[in-house]
Amino acid sequence: MKLRIEHETHYEYSTPLHYSLQSLRLTPQPSEHQTVVHWTLHAPGKLYPQRDGYGNESHTWSIARRLWRGVIKATGLVVTHASPWLDDDAACPPPMVYLRSTALTAENAGLKELGMGVFDDGVTEASALELAGRVFERITYKAGETTVETSAADALELGAGVCQDQAHVTIAACRANGIPARYVSGYFYAPDSPALASHAWIDVCADVAARRWLSVDITHRCLMDERHVRLAVGPDYAACLPIRGVRHGGGKEAMRVNVAIRSGDS
Repeated sequence: MKLRIEHETHYEYSTPLHYSLQSLRLTPQPSEHQTVVHWTLHAPGKLYPQRDGYGNESHTWSIARRLWRGVIKATGLVVTHASPWLDDDAACPPPMVYLRSTALTAENAGLKELGMGVFDDGVTEASALELAGRVFERITYKAGETTVETSAADALELGAGVCQDQAHVTIAACRANGIPARYVSGYFYAPDSPALASHAWIDVCADVAARRWLSVDITHRCLMDERHVRLAVGPDYAACLPIRGVRHGGGKEAMRVNVAIRSGDS
């Protein structure tokens, strides 16, 4: 599927901004799942590309001048191939890195029980979907119930959350049962539900030695398919933020995000 993506983040400040430094993870990389036909990234300052510790293509930029408003814009065309299986290259960290707990994915008895027995016969498409179904039943999709700081344990106790929370709960359940798992940030093409355009799902490691992963979407209870575009991976949401930064000045900040995805060549 051909997907044209426009992602704009607008900032406005109540007083002049004097300095800003940001790190961006807004660039999809080619893989078995997707071909990046073209992609452009614009920011108020010069962009410096680099590969982060998890293998993502990232960019940093900074400015040291007065600024009242600014915009970061990512646009491009990606062709997806509906391949849920991915093999990491040697430059990526070993899968065992993704067994380490984080503040957002710390395990407890409930999370371990949630994933218990699912992968006794290995990570397969059927077993990954079984765990996705378990989490889906326990974490009702409901916006406004959680924040970016809500942990997997808290979301499980609450029984509600968004894609980020469903991903964290699934990751924690995998790790608690000895299966490496990682967070995936990206886009999801849902023409009838544009609010889902910015999305999150997970990768489960099926073969540590081969660095082989299976990608599953808990929110939609499906394997990664032609509707998904991958941006970044990491141990949790905090490692995959599309935009992260610090600033000096600016007073109160107002941010507005617009993500539009169209299919085809239009």
